[in-house]
Amino acid sequence: MKNTLSIYNTLSRKKEVFEPLHAGKVGMYVCGPTVYGDAHLGHTRPAITFDLLYRYLMHLEYKVRYVRNITDVGHLVGDADEGEDKIAKKAKLDEVEPMEVVQKYTNNYRNDMRKLNVLPPNIEPTATGHIIEQIEEVKKILEAGYAYESNGSVYFDVEKFAKNHDYGKLSGRRIEDLLENTRQLDGQNEKRSGLDFALWKNAAPEHLMRWPSPWGIGFPGWHMECSAMSTKYLGKEFDIHGGGMDLMFPHHEAEIAQCVASNGHESARYWMHNNMVTINGQKMGKSLGNFITLEQFFNGEHDLLEQAYSPMTIRFFILQAHYRSTLDFSNEALQAAEKGMERLLKATTVLQTLTASNESTVDVNALEAKCYAAMNDDINSPILIAHLFDGVKMINSISDGKATINADDLAKLQQLYQAFVFDILGLEATEAGSSNDDSEKMDGVMQLLLEMRQSAKTNKDWATADKIRDELKSIGIEIKDTKEGATWELK
Repeated sequence: MKNTLSIYNTLSRKKEVFEPLHAGKVGMYVCGPTVYGDAHLGHTRPAITFDLLYRYLMHLEYKVRYVRNITDVGHLVGDADEGEDKIAKKAKLDEVEPMEVVQKYTNNYRNDMRKLNVLPPNIEPTATGHIIEQIEEVKKILEAGYAYESNGSVYFDVEKFAKNHDYGKLSGRRIEDLLENTRQLDGQNEKRSGLDFALWKNAAPEHLMRWPSPWGIGFPGWHMECSAMSTKYLGKEFDIHGGGMDLMFPHHEAEIAQCVASNGHESARYWMHNNMVTINGQKMGKSLGNFITLEQFFNGEHDLLEQAYSPMTIRFFILQAHYRSTLDFSNEALQAAEKGMERLLKATTVLQTLTASNESTVDVNALEAKCYAAMNDDINSPILIAHLFDGVKMINSISDGKATINADDLAKLQQLYQAFVFDILGLEATEAGSSNDDSEKMDGVMQLLLEMRQSAKTNKDWATADKIRDELKSIGIEIKDTKEGATWELK
């Protein structure tokens, strides 16, 4: 039941049973952020998607080496081989060193991820920390005959590679169509073809980020870092490569070509891609200027936001959609996620107060099987959440005395919710933005009111008891009388 995980492999365009290269171990590489600005909702989706996968693999008792990179050089404006480096451009605007930009936004990104309860990767390599490895990869591709030098730059020869290999297999693009849609280059261009991409770029005198190489002073191409770092830490062949769907072409397609040219075979066995976060149907991103940063979500300071949303609300909002489906931002959807999460977390609290009976009238085993089936079906978090809400009804029925549960089933149900709600979905019971002191004060006030109501009932002062109940209900607090005593919850 637990070890039949299937994942959708972008490479084969179908779900496949996951079988790691080495039994009991998983190597996973995920493309991380380019650190020239604060993280927004679009960055959050891959972080949470692969955090969910990482958590579930560990729950299945795999030993996981999770590598997620930091891009701090080589990613040029426009995602192609022309223009300024995104980080260098930001450094010029702010009149600081490029590494100051990198440090600032790397720190901010990690801080945001902590708030979202995203586990840190096992290794978080940077492109600038692996210049030597990238140069060595470029040398190997040149030796294999799939690259050429031009004016101090080195370019990958896509057409030559495509004669012997299937370039475009990941994205489903045909080399003939790519060639047809590529503009003809004038004689002044360094590239032989518009399809070719940079492995190493010659640095102009004004370029801030530069290193010596066999071809002159320059910097690595954007695609090269992931090929070099993934194989350095996970081996020439590893299990899973993940990232956003927008990276499929050209970034991941280029990675595959580089690894085949350098090592003679592909590196990743399973390719996984999360879909986009959209806003008014358009991809959310820095380049389009339509993004909302995580900090703005947390403090509510953006024109499109009706309120502030806690990190856990953001996390639950993303988990409510399957990672391969688009997710459109709206205040209504976020508010619905907030209410749903509160209901789920409230049930986990109630679950700890339940007392066992001699027999069970609920089927905990069936619920457990459904939860595992959902996660084993390509990490289907929305179906998992739907099953957990079915379990909420079960918990509330037991609490209300309408159903019973024996001691073994109660222990299993408590373990089930600990595993799936907290360990796998990664939710946290304490909401950011509401202090423990406020929560304790609220609990204290409610306990006092419940004691006053119970005292009234003991004295047969039904009018006062009913008034306390009705007044609380009018402001959204519902009192429930159970055989263990009265409880309350926000509605």
